[in-house]
This record gives sequence, C-alpha cells and structure tokens, in this order.
Amino acid sequence: MRNIRRGSVNMQVYIELLLLGVVSLSHGAIQRPDYDDTPNPEFLNPSWMASLPDDQPLSEVTMPGTHNTMALYGGVYAECQTWSLASQLRAGVRFLDVRVRHVKGNLTIHHGVSYQRAHFGHVLEGIAEFLEEFPSETVLMRVKEEFSETYDIYGAVVSYIHHYANWDLLWHSRLVPTMEEARGKLIILQDFPGPDLGMRYGSLDIADDWKVPTLLHVEEKWQSVHEHLEAAPAGNKAQIFLTFSSGAGVFAFPRAVAQRINPQLYDYLRAKTDQNQRLGIICMDFPASPMIQMIIDFQLREVTKRRKALYSGPHKLSLSSLTKKLMTLKAVNV
Repeated sequence: MRNIRRGSVNMQVYIELLLLGVVSLSHGAIQRPDYDDTPNPEFLNPSWMASLPDDQPLSEVTMPGTHNTMALYGGVYAECQTWSLASQLRAGVRFLDVRVRHVKGNLTIHHGVSYQRAHFGHVLEGIAEFLEEFPSETVLMRVKEEFSETYDIYGAVVSYIHHYANWDLLWHSRLVPTMEEARGKLIILQDFPGPDLGMRYGSLDIADDWKVPTLLHVEEKWQSVHEHLEAAPAGNKAQIFLTFSSGAGVFAFPRAVAQRINPQLYDYLRAKTDQNQRLGIICMDFPASPMIQMIIDFQLREVTKRRKALYSGPHKLSLSSLTKKLMTLKAVNV
C-alpha cells in the first residue's frame, strides 16, 4: 500500500515538474546576478577587449556569448533573449549565434518557425556600427540555416555582407587570429557549405547538448556543461572551446532551463575566480551583467597581475631595472 502511495506521489511530482517547465516562470521580468530577462542590462562593458594583450590568441580568451542571439519573439518556447543585439554587444557579449531562413534569396532571422522581426542585414549593420564605435573589440558570429533546407545560403550571405556591411570587416582566414589581428573584425564561424568566409564552426571544440526533455533532465544538462568547462583549461590552446549552457524541450522551455542552469554556472565561475583559467566561449540564454562581468574578468585578472608586477616598486625605474623586470616576467611565462 505504501509503495502505491509513494508511486502516486512520485507521479504527481513528475507531472508538476513537467507543467512547471511549460507554464511557470513566464510572467514578470527577473534581474538576478546570474539571470536577466528584463529589457536592458544592469550595466554595460562595451570595450573590455581593449585590455587584452595584442599577442594573445583568440583561442586563449574567455568570453561571454548568447545562444540564439536574435530570438526575442515567439513565446516561451522560442524566446532565448530579451536584450537587443546592440544591448548584448555593449553588455560585453562577443559570440553571437545567428539563425537565418533562406527564402528566394532573402535571409530572415528565425528560431524554428518563429520569425524574429529582423533580417541578416540588420545583424550585419548592428555589428558594423558597434565595431566602428569600439575598434578594440572583435565579434564572433556563428551563422546557421534555420527553418529552411536549401543548403545553399552562401551566395545570399555574401550578397548581404556587401550590401549591409563591408567585405574588409571580415576576418578572411580559417586560422585563429591574435587579438591584434581580430580587433575591429567580424569573425564568421561558418556553419554552412561553401567557400571560406572565415573560420569553420566545426573547427571549434563544442559542447551543445541542447536537448532537455523535462526539468527532471536539467542536472544531466549541467553535467555536460561542467565537464566541458573542466576540460577547457587543459585543452588544445590553439583551438577555441565553446560551451552552450542553454537547453530546451517540450516540457522545459528556455527560460525554465536557464533559471536553473545559470545559478549553477554562476556558482561554478565564482568558485574559480582566483585560478586564471582559459574557459573559452560560454554561450548562454538570458545572461545577466554580473555573470558576463565574471566571465570577462577571467583573463583580465592575469593581465592586471602582469602589469602590477611590471610597475610595482619605486615610481621611477631605471632602464636596467625595468629590463630586469621584463626578463623576469618573460622567464616566468616560458
């Protein structure tokens, strides 16, 4: 009898969790340190890459990104962000995940069947304007075909670039650039067939276990995120690591998953703030400014230490003492 009752209780909990993933958390905006579905970021950080050394490879930069960057409309199943593209870039986001639908040469922005009230030209114009204002930065953009199966978007993408941006805005190489080479550039991570426009999306080390059938599967999703972040510091330094913390399913829409994954990600990052590790790109749904800042701070902390070591001591340094300090730092970093 007790087993029957326990089974009934477990089934009730299961049903409640399923419904929670579908109908709850959909009303009222929330702004927490780890999660933000309000219209505007709490604070901005538009030029954080200016502090990165010119000779630092982009593959060694830890940076924030957004999953389905332009998915602001379509209801709880389609919406993954609430900030505009301009707000995301100014908040510090440097990896964009852009999905285009190809119809008669046009490239509209979609998340599944949901049209996002924009086309690819709007995205290119927004990035170009941002990089013109903040030339110390770079933007990485995955471009993928969505809700169409032409498998032939290359020509349309090239046409849009010429019409809405500038061909010289692009990084035209499969090689990972240094920060000096990347500044002011849009790096297309090409997730479609055709000649090279930039880097190939498949060349990255990617963890994107996006299927989260119900909220009962959130812990499995977090384990995937955790394992890839743990692998990043010791991974190939010449390869960009990309970890998606986003996920969704029939009984777990993006907001519900983000409200459960983002706090775990925030706690994970906070516990590692003194370790100066390369984590790569961390791609999120509904990130918050404090979370973005924490991700940005990973490599800036190492740069700050180097500068403090260089300029510590007397205010006036002789040429010989300065040379000795530089040689010491070089020996330490070898």
